[in-house]
Amino acid sequence: MNTYDFAGRVAIITGGGQGIGLRVAELMLANGGSIAIWDRDEKLLANLTAKYGQDGKVLPVRADIADLASVQSAVATVLERFGKIDILINNAAIVGPNAPTWEYAPQDFMDVVQIGLVGTFFVCRTVVPHMIGAGYGRIVNLSSVAGKEGNPNASAYSSTKAGVLALTKSLGKELAKYDIAVNAVTPAVAKTTMAMSQDPDFLKMILSKIPRGRMLELSEAASMICWLATAENSFTTGAVFDLSGGRATY
Repeated sequence: MNTYDFAGRVAIITGGGQGIGLRVAELMLANGGSIAIWDRDEKLLANLTAKYGQDGKVLPVRADIADLASVQSAVATVLERFGKIDILINNAAIVGPNAPTWEYAPQDFMDVVQIGLVGTFFVCRTVVPHMIGAGYGRIVNLSSVAGKEGNPNASAYSSTKAGVLALTKSLGKELAKYDIAVNAVTPAVAKTTMAMSQDPDFLKMILSKIPRGRMLELSEAASMICWLATAENSFTTGAVFDLSGGRATY
């Protein structure tokens, strides 16, 4: 297992109560980081509190990234505890139902976009000024191979994740004159609660598209994300890193 230097660093991980976000949090914590884990699921946050207790390096925060006021309040909570924000991992999203575009419920579509894309914008908009003030930052946005290729019967999720890629490229260029790197990863399907909630036939279809012939391991995703969040990643910005098991060809 690789090691990463997060000593003295403070990270926010949205949607960090489970899945890839939680695995990233655990790896950063094991490598010296202080972690604010945001989630809107009270049960997941309670589990984190029970596990870490009064550990001064772990801060569970109730936050709904679809609501700008909630994001602003959560950022204030992090700053009150840790005094700064070095790293932002935009992981929170929902997949929504599986349906053809012409049958997709408008409210379901808007919910997926509001959380996964607008919410990611809200968090970046609120956190970035603090990074600019500090002259340092690392942002990693979780997109998806669906954002590159589009998945049938998942137009809301695919559109959202494509938007995250464009947001990453725009923000990366805007912040290039600072020591702030903004990059994205494009995971294929991993065995997360969110992914496994989808229709079994849909899961079978997207798994069949992966040349590796298996799901992404959470530890594999966490390793790439953590390196992108280190000070060592000092040149690359506005880029997209593949985690699709060979599915994506660009």
